[in-house]
Amino acid sequence: MLVLIASQHITGAYKALAVQASFAMLDVEMSGSRSAPRSGSSRPVPSQPTALPFESLAVVLNAQAGRGLAGREWPRLEAALAAAHLPYTLLEVGAAALALAQVSALPGGVAVLAVGGDGTVSNLLPALVGTGRRLGVVPLGTGNDFAGMLGLKPGDFAAALARLSRPPHAADALRVTWPAGPGSLRSERWLLNGLGMGFDAQVAARLTQAPARLSVLGLPGPRLPGFGRYLWAALSALRGLQVGGVEVRVDGELLHAGPSCLVAVMNGTRYGGGFRISPHSSAFDGQLNVVLGARVGRLGLLSLMLAVLRVRHLADSRVRQAQGGRVTLRWERPTPVHLDGELIGAQTELDVELRPGAVQFLSWQ
Repeated sequence: MLVLIASQHITGAYKALAVQASFAMLDVEMSGSRSAPRSGSSRPVPSQPTALPFESLAVVLNAQAGRGLAGREWPRLEAALAAAHLPYTLLEVGAAALALAQVSALPGGVAVLAVGGDGTVSNLLPALVGTGRRLGVVPLGTGNDFAGMLGLKPGDFAAALARLSRPPHAADALRVTWPAGPGSLRSERWLLNGLGMGFDAQVAARLTQAPARLSVLGLPGPRLPGFGRYLWAALSALRGLQVGGVEVRVDGELLHAGPSCLVAVMNGTRYGGGFRISPHSSAFDGQLNVVLGARVGRLGLLSLMLAVLRVRHLADSRVRQAQGGRVTLRWERPTPVHLDGELIGAQTELDVELRPGAVQFLSWQ
C-alpha cells in the first residue's frame, strides 16, 4: 500500500514538472521506441481510429500493491497496453504524496489508470474528485474489492483496458474526517469503497501478519488469495474481540446507540477480498450505506461472519442498516479504523459525507 510521506511534497513538485514535460512530448510525438519505459517515461503508439474519452493516459503503478504483485505483473500489463494501442506515460511511485503531486500536475485531458488495490485508488482521489479527470483501474492489490464489485479480475488486463474506451460514469465518493489533535483541526481522506470500525479494522491489522501460503506438515502449501488471507486474519482477530459502545446517526437520525462489534460505512458492496458486507450498495446511486452489528460474543460473531459469507446477514436481528448522505460515529473509547483497508489507528469519532457523482469513472460495469 502507498504510505503518506509529507516530507516528499517538495520532491513531488519537481517530479510533477517532469511529468508535465513528458506529456508535452507525448502530445507532439506519437511514435517512438518500444523499449521498456521508466517511471515518468512516455510510450506513444500510432493513433487509432477508435475515439477515446481522453487524450492520453497516465498509468500510476503502485509496484508494492498486493505484496509486490503489481510490480511482478507490470510486463504483462505493459504488453496489453501496447496491444490495445493506448498512448500512456508510466508514473511509478512508492509514496502517496509523490503520486498525488504528479497526478495533480497532469495536463487537462489526461486520464489516470490506477494499478494496484483499493488503497492505491483512494490515495489518488484528492486529485480527481470534482476535477472531471477520468479514472480507470487495473486491480492488482490484496483485496481489490471496489474493482471486484464491478466484475474486474486481477490479471484480466484485456477486459480492464477495454472499459477505458467507453464514456465515463459519475461515481460517488466518501469524504471522511476525524480529529487531528486538540482544537478544531481535522484529518481528511477520500474513499471509493468504504470503511470499517471495530472488528473489521482489527482484522485489517491482523491481515499484515497473514501468511502468503498455507503450511502443510511444515511444508509450504498453496498460496492464499486475498479472500483466504482475510479469513485467516478474521479467525485470528476473534481471540482479541473487543466490543465498545457507539452512537451512530444517519442524516441526523439515530440509528443505533449501544454496544457494537463493528460498523461499516460503504459506497461499494464488499471488503476483505470478497465479504459482501453491504450487498445493496451502489457507487452510482447517490447514497451511502451503513451496516452495523450489535453486541455479540465470539461464537455470535463467528455465526455472523458465516451469515455474511452467505449474504444472509441483513436479515439477522443483530444487524442494523440504513442509507443516507451523512454519517456520524461517536465511540465511548478509541476504536480501530480502516479506510479502504488502510489503518489510521484508533479513533473515538468519525464523520462521513457522500459526494454524489464526484469522480468520472471509466471502469464501470
